[in-house]
Amino acid sequence: MRKVEICFSPELIHLHQLSGKIVVVVDIFRASSTMIAALANGITEIQTFADLEACRQMATQGYLIAGERNGLTAPGFELGNSPVAFLNGKYSGKKLAMTTTNGTLAISKSEEADEILIGAFPNLKSTIDYIQDKAQDVLIHCAGWKGMFNLEDSIYAGALVKFLEASHQTAEDGALAMKALFEKEGHDLKGFLSQASHAKRLQNHGIEKDIDFCLSLDLYSMVAKVNENGALVKV
Repeated sequence: MRKVEICFSPELIHLHQLSGKIVVVVDIFRASSTMIAALANGITEIQTFADLEACRQMATQGYLIAGERNGLTAPGFELGNSPVAFLNGKYSGKKLAMTTTNGTLAISKSEEADEILIGAFPNLKSTIDYIQDKAQDVLIHCAGWKGMFNLEDSIYAGALVKFLEASHQTAEDGALAMKALFEKEGHDLKGFLSQASHAKRLQNHGIEKDIDFCLSLDLYSMVAKVNENGALVKV
């Protein structure tokens, strides 16, 4: 049987083997949720950057640029890191360059994987179905918060472990623990995650609509993956 494991922070990714595996990068509040919203609403591709300046320069190549640091839109950027900004096809047909505090760093540190997917609750079922059609082991790479563990990414990882249990066995204790956490608290994600430190940071910025979107299940029948050119696209 295939295996599934969890890396709880980009700071720990060096402890895991990536080659031969599907890596699912997850940053629930908010980068991976924003990426899914953008692609589902007509953005044709997303180029991700760990560095602000490299992302900012993509405006000269016709890209929309989205930059976020510490929950706020970075200076000089058109967009921040809000999934609701992309709803209703507002930017349909455009290409996006994006940099965030945690999520885009996790993507850049996953490059040795056979395949990189983007994980979010709004396309959870489609991601599960896609993975179960593949032969590889899975590593769920949580973006965390500035190198530290966070609840929202980890409970998503637990959901993925739970729903993959027919095809994948848990490879380590972290996956077992997060599966148990999701089984206990997954019926009320918003209530449980209202305690999370990053949810409180976002609430202080008055963006409850973003939080509601990020915790909505199965809005889209699509998968987001990094293609051979390094761009994130809808498949």
